[in-house]
Amino acid sequence: MKTMILTVLLLIVANIFMTFAWYGHLKLQSTGISTNWPLYGVILLSWGIALIEYSLQVPANRIGFDGNGGPFSLIQLKVMQEVITLVIFMVFTLVMFKDTHFTRNHIISFILLVGAVYFAFKK
Repeated sequence: MKTMILTVLLLIVANIFMTFAWYGHLKLQSTGISTNWPLYGVILLSWGIALIEYSLQVPANRIGFDGNGGPFSLIQLKVMQEVITLVIFMVFTLVMFKDTHFTRNHIISFILLVGAVYFAFKK
């Protein structure tokens, strides 16, 4: 149980950093902070943030993988990680990009991904 919780927590924190690496620069640009930055500067910033994400994601997968004594199959880890990514992205978007709105289609696609987790974990 402890390994399961640790894996999920590491995946959540890793995905927070990855969401900032992928989309945080857009917020910096919209606020005028990085408007004049060259593309390589934005890439280096994102890589720095992504390094933190990798430092959490890789251990999460090693700890959680059933081939290493963890509770999750490789497929379960991947599907779970994708849904965590989507949840983090939705929260990030609602907080950082208040002018973005989720439509019914977005919600349906989210429900279908949650269904994917259900089926990935179903025996």
